[in-house]
This record gives sequence, structure tokens and C-alpha cells, in this order.
Amino acid sequence: QVCAQLCRRPCYCPWVPPRCPRGSPLVLDGCGCCKICARRLGEPCDFLHVCDQSQGLVCDYSTAPAGTGGTCNFEDDEEGCEVNGRVYRDGEVFQPSCKLQCHCLDGGFTCIPLCQEDVRLPTSDCPYPRRVEIPGKCCPEWICEGRDQHLLRDARAVSPVLPYPCHEWGTEWSACSATCGVGFATRVSNQNRYCRLETQRRLCTAGPCPALPAAFPA
Repeated sequence: QVCAQLCRRPCYCPWVPPRCPRGSPLVLDGCGCCKICARRLGEPCDFLHVCDQSQGLVCDYSTAPAGTGGTCNFEDDEEGCEVNGRVYRDGEVFQPSCKLQCHCLDGGFTCIPLCQEDVRLPTSDCPYPRRVEIPGKCCPEWICEGRDQHLLRDARAVSPVLPYPCHEWGTEWSACSATCGVGFATRVSNQNRYCRLETQRRLCTAGPCPALPAAFPA
């Protein structure tokens, strides 16, 4: 098959197509002659080295001097985000991993964790909780160790007097859970006999509650 090529120079394609970085597909160059790696967001481009159209990118010459190449950008100056070699459009919500959900906005992105970061305190039915990674599951989970197994490990690591100095650490007490009357405040601290982080609670009073109107008896 023979076709006309309106190119500024002859086409000489390598026998082996180039190996492209992650997120850059293999496409035809601007002459429709050779296979090249598509340019990504922010990378230089020209009539031959084309941008990744599957990501909505075009070669932007608006900020380039006359006669030089441009920069790959979104059409109509639309901003986006590039994460791990992939481009996301402005306003798009995506998950770079099963533990994070991110939002692309104004050229940057913010992420929130999808796994709970709670602290489990010892209880009578689970005196020694421990968080572990479970095969086949994304988020770590709490498990309850047997008392004998925990005592054996403690016998090796913890003596009645700690073999290392305990650098006390703790967060500030949270605001009272009640807006009036009695509530509770929480903090995370290691101020205990084993120098381990735990969630601590204490009662607090946010002032007396206002009296209800006579028309609305308690």
C-alpha cells in the first residue's frame, strides 16, 4: 500500500518499536509513519512527536516561542493530574491503591484513607488485640491473641522494670463529646506500665444544659 506523506523530512523507522514508559502508549508519529511513544502531560511535543490523545492531550504552542515546539496540555487549558504515569481529568475521583481514594482538582490531588485507623482497647473477651495484614484483604484487621502466647512474648520483651527508658507521648485531650452536661474526652497516650499506645477516656462537663420551656415538658 502506497500513500502520500506530507512530512518535513524522510521517514526512517527503527526495526524494533521503542519501549515506552508506564502510561505512555505506542502511537503513530505526526506523519503517520513510525511508531513512537506518545508524549504525556507537561512533556515537550512538536509536529512529529505527538501527545497522548487518549488522555485528551494536545500540543500547546501558546507559551512557546515562534518556530519551536510546544508542551502537551489538556484542551481549552483544562487542568489534570498525573499519578504513577496515568493522567486524570480535573474533578475525577480515582483509587491509586485499594487503601486510598483520591480527587483530582486544579492540577493537584487530595486523598483520603479507605482503611479505618481505629485503636482497639483490651477487653475481657479480647485482652491482647493486635492489628495484622490478612492475605487477600486490603486493610489490616484486629485479631485477638491467646493469653499464653502473649505472656511468652512479654516474658522475652517486658520485665517488671522496662529495660529501656519510656519517652512519654500523648495527644491533647479532645473536645468534650457533649455540648452540655456530662460527656467524655479522649486522647492517645503511652503513659501506662507497659509504655504502649492506648486510647484513654475521662469524664468532662461542658456546662449545665438549658432548661426546657414549660410548653415542652421533659
